[in-house]
Amino acid sequence: MSGMITQVPTPRQDETPVRIGALAPLTRPGWTEAGTHLLAGMELAVREVNAAGGIDGRPLELVVRDTAADPHKAEAAVDELVGLGVAALAGEYHSVVARAAAARADALGLPFLCSSAVLAALTDEPTDLVARIAPPQSRGWRIYADYLLGAGHSRIAVATQPSVYWATGTGILRDHLAARGGSVTELDMTALTPADVCDALVDLRATALLLLVGHPEPAVPVVQSVRADRRTAGVMIGAPAGQPEFDGFAALLGGDGAGIPFLRYLPESLGPLGARVGKALREELAAAPSFVGYEGYDTVAVLAEVLRTHGTDRSGTAAAWPQVAVEGTRGTIRFSRVPGISVWQWASAPVQVVDRDPAEPGSFRVLYAG
Repeated sequence: MSGMITQVPTPRQDETPVRIGALAPLTRPGWTEAGTHLLAGMELAVREVNAAGGIDGRPLELVVRDTAADPHKAEAAVDELVGLGVAALAGEYHSVVARAAAARADALGLPFLCSSAVLAALTDEPTDLVARIAPPQSRGWRIYADYLLGAGHSRIAVATQPSVYWATGTGILRDHLAARGGSVTELDMTALTPADVCDALVDLRATALLLLVGHPEPAVPVVQSVRADRRTAGVMIGAPAGQPEFDGFAALLGGDGAGIPFLRYLPESLGPLGARVGKALREELAAAPSFVGYEGYDTVAVLAEVLRTHGTDRSGTAAAWPQVAVEGTRGTIRFSRVPGISVWQWASAPVQVVDRDPAEPGSFRVLYAG
């Protein structure tokens, strides 16, 4: 038997998927168009990560759950995803839903990288488990208030509905404008009709009306009513939460949906990565990608890099946020502690005030950048 070589089996590489839980509003009453764009961005990034070898040879896999804009559904989804062994949680668009998901993830020790929700108080207490790609509402809405003042608007009316998100936004606008001689008056859309809104705008001598309400109801009929009333022909309509970004808003309103400034989280120009991702998303969606699609892509890109460099253990992911430096579609993403923000925050995310060009509603005009 001399000379016989014993073959030692080569250990097979672990090919079990590394799973990321993904939350998005994919059915009503969630903002489904935003959810579709968010998920498209995340799925594109997963495909690219896997084409490049995955996470140390293991495929990356999204486990998607629909929140339907329901905080309770989000909490249940987080419980389920923890039980399925996901390495981290990603996504969500609606701030109130993301807040519920963040609280549950924090309680269960699951790292959560929030893609699009902007509510500053994403958790009640500071946490090391949660980080966010989107700029906080406290920053973006102050920039929007600066735009209003620069455009000559200091008497502002807000059509609003009960929600911590809308109430927080109203407070940010009121505080920022009041310190500069402006005023904000709330119009309660649980008690007023769109025709009542027109009457109130005339009585208040408001020069701008902001839509802090749901889409399409009552946002669309309010716009139609204000646009049709001769008395309010000079009133600017604004939507800081971003309703006009999506084609569905424009489709419902036609030309009335143009000239409505909103917040968009894109830079002045996209670099090579952003341009490539934008092209791929346009093909996937058969429509112009919104900033939400880029946020989805960036979320997975960051998580993939963290999982590669710090391992798939949840504690390692949570410890990695302050060390992140990932080239995203809209700039280099780094997380820091920002005063007044309870989670790790990308502090330099780009912020623009944009509207659809009345002369060409399919095109956007950048009105202000912060």
